[in-house]
Amino acid sequence: MEELDIARRRFMVRHGSAALALLSAGASPQAWAQADYPTRPIKIIVPFAAGSAGDIMTRMIEPVMSRGLGQQVVIENRAGGSGIVGAQAIKNSPPDGYNLVMGAVSSHSIGPAMRPKSMPYDAQRDFTLIGLATKSATVVAVHPSIPARTLPELIAYSKQQDKPMGYASSAIGSSNYLAGEMLRLRGANLVSVAYNNIGQGITDVIGGHVPILIYTVALLPHIREGRLRGIAVVSEKRLSQLPDLTTTAEQGLPDLVANSWIGLFGPAKLPNPVRDKLSASLQAALSDPAIVAKLSDAGLEPAYLPPREFEAYMASDMRMWKDVVMRAGVKTDE
Repeated sequence: MEELDIARRRFMVRHGSAALALLSAGASPQAWAQADYPTRPIKIIVPFAAGSAGDIMTRMIEPVMSRGLGQQVVIENRAGGSGIVGAQAIKNSPPDGYNLVMGAVSSHSIGPAMRPKSMPYDAQRDFTLIGLATKSATVVAVHPSIPARTLPELIAYSKQQDKPMGYASSAIGSSNYLAGEMLRLRGANLVSVAYNNIGQGITDVIGGHVPILIYTVALLPHIREGRLRGIAVVSEKRLSQLPDLTTTAEQGLPDLVANSWIGLFGPAKLPNPVRDKLSASLQAALSDPAIVAKLSDAGLEPAYLPPREFEAYMASDMRMWKDVVMRAGVKTDE
């Protein structure tokens, strides 16, 4: 009771006439707390290792979010299970806005498609979607000895081989791994060579041990310097970092899209005023010109969507990956 009285007095001091309006309307103690939010540091779990795209992005936007919210945003890396371990920790947190997770396509779209029985949470029901943050395109590249220069040419070339051509990607279940499976569905004679350490995969393709590489824009420096040949951007539009590389749509494959994305989530039942304040702070950070430039250098495209639009985007993305997994015959836990 004493804590409630303290919160009430603090709220009255900070919000004056607005507080009187809430009181006259019979507002609950929860409403006072929401209007006063935040009053202490906010933790964002990055469910991936330090140096990952999600980690880089979250640390870039943290100073702007901290200033906008008036409280320090604290980042904690909790890697494991393609983001599932860290996301699960937030699923079990109280819905007060002080514990969030910077989830991604692997933890909230592909995970449910690959693990329909063993997922420790429902990616839609067990979280409050705060805002989509960034997207990252998938790129198909080949060793320079491969004669193909477009995806249709690569598909045709693969069919001429006596055995399937290997494509290097990050781990099974990643968006770039599944992009390769999408190519297989379109007739390419390919076999997955998935790497837990994609750095080794890049080295193997550059060395000519594996002919094809499907990964993020992190491989662009190798394309620019001629160690790899870019074949296509598996996305809706070209990359600003490499504008001459055409998209799958431009090459006659408009339905072949495999974007990675990162977004901010809270536990289910996060109050709307808290959700909206966090979403506005995320939007402000992603609109900062200095941050936009840094994200672009890191191969990440600011792609803010507010909560309702993010919900629709993720629902569509989940359906797409579930369909890819099913049609490609990717092994799941079913």
